[in-house]
Amino acid sequence: MGTRTFVNERSAFPQSRNPARGKRSVDIPLILTVIALAVFGLIMLYSASFDFSFNEYGSSTYMFVRQVKWLGLGIAVAFVLSLFDYHNWRKIVLFAMLGTIVLLITVLIINEIRLGASRSLFEGSYQPSEISKLVTVIYLSVWLYAKRQSLHDIKLGLIPLGVILGIIGGLIYLQPDLSAAGTVLILGGLLFFLAGAEIRQILLLLIAAILMGWVVVQFSATGQDRVDSFVVGLQDPIHSSYHVQRSLEAVIKGGIFGVGLGQADTKLTGLPFAPTDSIFAVVVEELGLFGAVLLMSLYAALLWRGLAIARRAPDMLGTLLASGITFWIGMEALINMAVMVGLMPFAGNALPFVSAGGSNLVSMLCGIGIMLNISRQRGESVRKEENDWRSFGAVIDLRRRNGRRSVSRPRRSQRGSV
Repeated sequence: MGTRTFVNERSAFPQSRNPARGKRSVDIPLILTVIALAVFGLIMLYSASFDFSFNEYGSSTYMFVRQVKWLGLGIAVAFVLSLFDYHNWRKIVLFAMLGTIVLLITVLIINEIRLGASRSLFEGSYQPSEISKLVTVIYLSVWLYAKRQSLHDIKLGLIPLGVILGIIGGLIYLQPDLSAAGTVLILGGLLFFLAGAEIRQILLLLIAAILMGWVVVQFSATGQDRVDSFVVGLQDPIHSSYHVQRSLEAVIKGGIFGVGLGQADTKLTGLPFAPTDSIFAVVVEELGLFGAVLLMSLYAALLWRGLAIARRAPDMLGTLLASGITFWIGMEALINMAVMVGLMPFAGNALPFVSAGGSNLVSMLCGIGIMLNISRQRGESVRKEENDWRSFGAVIDLRRRNGRRSVSRPRRSQRGSV
């Protein structure tokens, strides 16, 4: 009798010690990486903005203090979203998308022109195009998850996807914000691929994207000017755009270890948008190649953890959400850095967690909050349909030589840490 009681107590002990069997701890490496990026960003923002802030606002700390406030708001929202079960997005994402469309239309109605574009709601602040990128990722993830059984049908898969991306991308393009519109279209294509779309649909999507890009270059003065400047700069950096010339000047001055934190002079002598678009040039000038590699390593760590979370997600929805957010952040960073060294046509993408700008910072932190919630979910907490979703490895297995789909293997509900 005593032995039986002892066994029952032992079998009950783990359950009492871990009442939330469907949860696990958040991804600590991801949190530490984001903290490192945020601290690095604040330091570099203060260095890049003190002169600009003093000349524009009468205070050398204006942009820094403003960024700290946005960071605090972003952290609070990220914390809330880390506790908000990502499956509940299926209930509210339609309202979020409709609200985003209303905001994008409102921007066009207000038509507050700054630097030749209308992107903000009030005095250059509150840019809906930034939050629209995150909302698009969430909406497409939910939509692709709901349509996972019929993605092979062009009428039910590719065409509706094109309509969704066309509405959002078109409204952003009218601002005009070519880089944001392009980012939305690329993210849509990536998610469509990860959801298991067939090769022929991916090829059609690529052809449509190339034709759309050609049309933009031919009929958009802004697009044509950026492409022409990029081509000329590739042939001879001396004849590249003024922005790229000053950025390359800062990179060359930085050398291996930089001129020292706060000691850059290019930001004081005409480097355009030093606290925002060009902050990577300031990083390289002050911290050199060492600082650039350090920053890129932090982004690489964020990508690693994001893809690890996507791979361990308990269902296809979690996989699409985590991978979409991860690719979005990585794409923004890659485009910004590539533009500054003349490897891509000029784009106005912010450097995630580093560039000044509350809309971008809060949007990024919202994405991090969603990924943290996905990292907390375990397979037991979700009612899964094992044959209706696939991991990254199974997505690759879909593309066989005969072009037919293969059946995904059932995935274990528990995985070890990556």
